[in-house]
Amino acid sequence: MNNSRIVYSSDQGRIKEEKSTSTTPPAGDGIVRIKRITKGKKGKGVSSIEGLGLNQAELKVLCSELKKQCGCGGAVKDFSIEIQGDVRDNLKQILEGKGYKVKLAGG
Repeated sequence: MNNSRIVYSSDQGRIKEEKSTSTTPPAGDGIVRIKRITKGKKGKGVSSIEGLGLNQAELKVLCSELKKQCGCGGAVKDFSIEIQGDVRDNLKQILEGKGYKVKLAGG
């Protein structure tokens, strides 16, 4: 097994890999997808909004607005917004009112 990655160096100690933190949103196809996620949430579901194409600051503003209109909690995670509960239909109406093309994805 050939592994060229150095894990420890006697000169500097432990060498850590640099984490790539991108500040630009990933390029999408122009369609906002809303899906319901329950995996890793102890059976509680969240509605995940992906493909908005906004930066972190704009996502936080939109997230707080969506939380107020839906009356529930939520957070921004890796260029996607997670809103607690299954409120996909409500989110779809709000985002379509803002001019986004929205699709409900997943089950």
